[in-house]
Amino acid sequence: MSDDVRDSLIPYDEIVQDALRAVVGRVLSQVEGTDSLPGEHHFYITFKTQAPGVDIPAHLVAKFPDEMTIVLQNRFWDLTVEEDHFSVGLSFNQTPSTLIIPYAAITAFVDPSVDFGLQFQVSDDGAAEPEPHDEADNDRPEVSTEDGSNVVTVDFGKKR
Repeated sequence: MSDDVRDSLIPYDEIVQDALRAVVGRVLSQVEGTDSLPGEHHFYITFKTQAPGVDIPAHLVAKFPDEMTIVLQNRFWDLTVEEDHFSVGLSFNQTPSTLIIPYAAITAFVDPSVDFGLQFQVSDDGAAEPEPHDEADNDRPEVSTEDGSNVVTVDFGKKR
């Protein structure tokens, strides 16, 4: 077998990314119509604030110009799940806001109560990882995962 790696004419990485993002939509649809999550479940959802289709208040874009993490647990409302995006009401500094987030903008989805997480690559153009960002006011401290967790990282970097 040769060491040459050929570029695929089938976009496997995009297909897998789309399928895993559909998992996020399916999970959110399980709690759609409620204003809290069952048991100890809570979701950390990280997304690109300026990705196409993202609609969040301007003050949040100013505070989080690249990436933002929200938490869905006890205090959210009007969760609506669509085929390509979801919307949810959250409060930031006691100001109610509605966020519309396409699944394609999501970079991470974590439910630390069951040690489950998905991480998504944003682009395959070799861009650097995003800089660390402050968490939104409704967030809890960042959850770290240890070896043996159920975190799935999909990275289809091209071998050279």
